Amino acid sequence: MPPLASFFVKRLLGAIPVLGVVLVGSFLLLEAAPGDAVDSYVAGSGGLDASQLAQLRQAWGLDQGPMNRFIAYISALAHGDFGWSTAFQRPVLSVIFERLPVTLLLMGIATALAFFLGSLLGIIAGAKPGSLRDRFLSIGSLALYAVPGFWLGLVLIVIFAVDLRWLPIGGIETIASGKTGLARMADIATHLVLPVASLAMVYLALYLRLMRDRMSEIRRDPFVTGLKARGLSRRRIVWRHVARNAVLPVTTMLGWQAAVMLGGSVVVESVFAIPGFGRLAAEAVSRRDTPLLLGIILCSAITVIIANLLVDLAYGKLDPRVRVGR
Repeated sequence: MPPLASFFVKRLLGAIPVLGVVLVGSFLLLEAAPGDAVDSYVAGSGGLDASQLAQLRQAWGLDQGPMNRFIAYISALAHGDFGWSTAFQRPVLSVIFERLPVTLLLMGIATALAFFLGSLLGIIAGAKPGSLRDRFLSIGSLALYAVPGFWLGLVLIVIFAVDLRWLPIGGIETIASGKTGLARMADIATHLVLPVASLAMVYLALYLRLMRDRMSEIRRDPFVTGLKARGLSRRRIVWRHVARNAVLPVTTMLGWQAAVMLGGSVVVESVFAIPGFGRLAAEAVSRRDTPLLLGIILCSAITVIIANLLVDLAYGKLDPRVRVGR
């Protein structure tokens, strides 16, 4: 078997117990929480009598014990059935596939912007430690990282949407606009400016500080002294050798941040009223929709595993010493 195929098989086999632990742990936590989907439904519908409550629990499968429900859920999951959403009265997969692309688009743009811009500013700061630009960028990144994402989003809404009226307040696109093709893409891009900025700016500061610190450490390594002795220009040493070695831990952080940013999308999507995956999770929690919430957690775990797999594959491109077969 080729090394790359063997690597994929090992990672996929290793992901199975991880998904099992996530699924069992999530189910137990949801079972420990008081109430169920029927209680949430009754709270919003004005109340039902005891017989109606019993019929509703039987229809939703809530009259069985936790072990029976878990076995039934695993059996359905093995056949590709993620269950039925009691909140939306639709299959869980259809609800997830409707919301997931929006969050992936938001996260993808925000992650790419934070990673590339943060790494670039980190290289600029770490190229000359102790300089004025280094201190300015370090202090600015620390202040930016201390700002809560939801507060930053609200400030951006007040400035650019309410006062200046340059950008829309929220949503993913203009409702009933009738736009298609490039016009619709431009409308979606306009709506994504503020949420992407609020989500990316906080994580940009993290990448900047990590890249800057790593650059400062590598500059003291013996191979940098050897490159200077060979007469290489300072620019080439910084961009071709020091930055290339410093980007590996930043790339590792990129895989770990996929889970953190997915959680951060819950707040950002709620602030900007974006119908995405994070807001769907908040709705599932408020309505005690256990099948939908389990499906969201499972899909989130799969997304994080795929993100870390892509990061591992990127190591071979960034550092020739790293090979997938090893």
